[in-house]
Amino acid sequence: MNGKMELLFWQLVYFFIQQRYRIVQLADDAREIWLESLENKHVPIVRLVRYDIDWSQWLKRDMEYAWRIAEQIQKRRIRKFNKIVNIYISTYPPVDDWEFLIEKPLPLLQQRNAVLQTFLIHSGNIHLSLQQLADMFQASVTFPAIADVHDPFFEAERLKRAVFREEREQQERERKLFKYGKPVFTYIFIALQVIVFLLMEWSGGSTNPDVLIKYGAKFNPLIQAGEWWRFFTPIFLHIGFLHLLMNTFALYYLGMTVERLYGSWRFFFIYFTAGFFGTLGSFLFTASLSAGASGAIFGLFGALLYFGTVYRHLFLQTIGTNIIGLIVINLVFGMIVPGIDNAGHIGGLIGGYLAAGIVHLPNHFDWKKQMRSLLISVGIAAFALYIGL
Repeated sequence: MNGKMELLFWQLVYFFIQQRYRIVQLADDAREIWLESLENKHVPIVRLVRYDIDWSQWLKRDMEYAWRIAEQIQKRRIRKFNKIVNIYISTYPPVDDWEFLIEKPLPLLQQRNAVLQTFLIHSGNIHLSLQQLADMFQASVTFPAIADVHDPFFEAERLKRAVFREEREQQERERKLFKYGKPVFTYIFIALQVIVFLLMEWSGGSTNPDVLIKYGAKFNPLIQAGEWWRFFTPIFLHIGFLHLLMNTFALYYLGMTVERLYGSWRFFFIYFTAGFFGTLGSFLFTASLSAGASGAIFGLFGALLYFGTVYRHLFLQTIGTNIIGLIVINLVFGMIVPGIDNAGHIGGLIGGYLAAGIVHLPNHFDWKKQMRSLLISVGIAAFALYIGL
């Protein structure tokens, strides 16, 4: 094993970590590492392999393996990209002809113009290869002269520990994002809607229009007559046990996630703002009597989408695909099945996204973005009320 090439391998890994790449796959012997970028849209995936290559046949087989993995990655990704970079660090090049294998990038079939580009860095081309990488990544790829390092194995081990320490710290920061707050209002809102449902059943039935109107359901003539509180009270009313059950489960699972992400008071603001926008959407586009927490719950979807705009990579890596899928399924379901107030759902989704933009995430402050969200929210609400009233 060549200590200098071992050091170069970990210098490159550390360089990519500093460029905000994350380790997504690691071989048991830590000699093959796949990294994914948090920010680089053009080269989101980098593979690094430390192996002393003897023959070009091994290189050819391994490049084919990397190409197959790259194809699978392309199928899974929502965002498209231009390149996956495949880098080998070998003490010496193969003893037979090999340059023709990496002369041209391998095209990927799943996307037009996307390629797998391979570099083979060996002791005779280190400077040239690092310059090519610097040009590709538009960053300075310069390391302390390896020849000056007294113990390259020790230095490589130090960098290896630094890489894994940085990775652990990043994982801990991400874990804390999902554990910022403790669910409080989620339980309170669930209890309130259950209590109100029982009171409605005791008063004559939750499906009785007179009972619904008495308890504050959305009823356009009364809103137009000045009962503005009906923009908020429908959030806690439900028409039938199945309606209550579905919304309670949705509020529990989504509410727990959003309240942990944003904290209790931000969650409170998001939930009520989304509920208001949901009722407002229903008021504008649906003349029938309506009630339910669905608009506010869709607002929680909106808050999660806003989280995805701030932490795009983390969102897509964790809950993003499921959240987007659930939103699409629910909206399509609302269009197909009669009796579902889809205007309220869409209004709540928009309201929740804007409300999250107003309060932003914990420990984040961007007054321009927050003020923009506030002005858009006020503008939409004022225009909708002007039309409806």
